[in-house]
Amino acid sequence: EKLVKFNLGATKAAFAQSVESAQAVAAVKDVQDLVALRTKMAEAQMQTAMGYSRHLYEMATEAQAQYSALAEEAFAVYTKGVAGWVDQASKAAPAGSDSAFNAFRSTIAATTAAFDQFQKASKQVVSIADANVRAAAATATKATAKGRKAA
Repeated sequence: EKLVKFNLGATKAAFAQSVESAQAVAAVKDVQDLVALRTKMAEAQMQTAMGYSRHLYEMATEAQAQYSALAEEAFAVYTKGVAGWVDQASKAAPAGSDSAFNAFRSTIAATTAAFDQFQKASKQVVSIADANVRAAAATATKATAKGRKAA
């Protein structure tokens, strides 16, 4: 729903920008004005594209964080339920079956530890990717600013 609203707004803005550009081109009096207008329009389009990409990236990052939190919660509930079941079953089990239940508990603990490691690694990958995207956006912004100064 957020994506649809965002894309609708971006489409409206792009249409309005196109109308403004057409009006500006129609008002051009000489070649020098046309060259300056072309540079201005290219800069505006680059800024719009960067803003669109940045917002889209932020929406994707937010969704990923929500899905990650949901997965963590679901796994925690599942693990707690299984551990509760094992505890109940071990109380009702015949004597001598303690080693089997201890092995099962150990497996649950190992699975939980593996899931935690996976979550940590996933968060590190997301953090690195986020830093790279932000660095690329900053570089593109600087390049746009340099292009503006050169014009």
